[in-house]
Amino acid sequence: MINFSNVEKTFRRNTVLKGINLNIERGQRVALVGSNGAGKTTLIRCLLGEYNCNGKVTIDDMDPREDRQQVLLKVGFVPQLPPPLRMPVGQLIQFAASLSDSDPEKMHDVAYMLGFDARQFSHQPFVKLSGGQKQKLLIAVALGRDCELLVMDEPAANLDPEARHILFKLLEEKQESSAMLISSHRLDEVASLVNRVVEMDQGNIVLDDVVADLVDMSSQLSCRVRMIKAEPAFAKALSEWGFSKQADDLSWNGIIAGPDRLRFLGMLSRYAALLAGIEMHEAEILRVNADDKDEVNHVA
Repeated sequence: MINFSNVEKTFRRNTVLKGINLNIERGQRVALVGSNGAGKTTLIRCLLGEYNCNGKVTIDDMDPREDRQQVLLKVGFVPQLPPPLRMPVGQLIQFAASLSDSDPEKMHDVAYMLGFDARQFSHQPFVKLSGGQKQKLLIAVALGRDCELLVMDEPAANLDPEARHILFKLLEEKQESSAMLISSHRLDEVASLVNRVVEMDQGNIVLDDVVADLVDMSSQLSCRVRMIKAEPAFAKALSEWGFSKQADDLSWNGIIAGPDRLRFLGMLSRYAALLAGIEMHEAEILRVNADDKDEVNHVA
């Protein structure tokens, strides 16, 4: 599917990629991790044909620069930073769908599932949307089409917990038929989404390892958190995860997406001194489509 062969990229005298060799096949979900400046975004831009580079990059034996149109038909891309587009939302969806020969209604449906009703903002310039709305729309454009390769740079960075769970479910639907390359500077953000980890440092691949593929991306966890004493900052953090306070004022109940468990526990670790107890167990999910989005029931 994807092949990087001795890929190098230099900006002036600064070599950002130093002879990258990497193969990614369909069905692989690869976390591309590393600190800022490690070369992740440059590697992605070479893959998408945005940069010239030394060495060879191919997607299904096609060059992403020479065969740009055919390659981009195969690729769904979610950038880390939204582009400063002044195009209205409705026009942007129509334009993206026409480029990929896709149904714009599917993009609308994905955006709605993520919690963004694009039809209500059809005349709003993309640049005027909030950070979360931009991210949901970009994900909808990428996932609302039939693509064979998903490239996502910090895809869930601006998403609320419910939208993150919907994203994980959508990715699960594509995991057999597509390859996925998910870039992040933190492994705990994406660890539960992937079955392979590639770590970069200073333009080199320093780790390439297969990881246990045990988490169902559509799974949810029913959680109960108990505090030793009430603390406004802790309460605010839990409420941002969609948790609700119980009658005793010290207990909070909520649902988190299975792939988000490490991220959630990382948040709890900041308040470890205030924790009296944590209970987490798998929750059964009533699966629904976009039309029934608001009628999901969680049964512990």
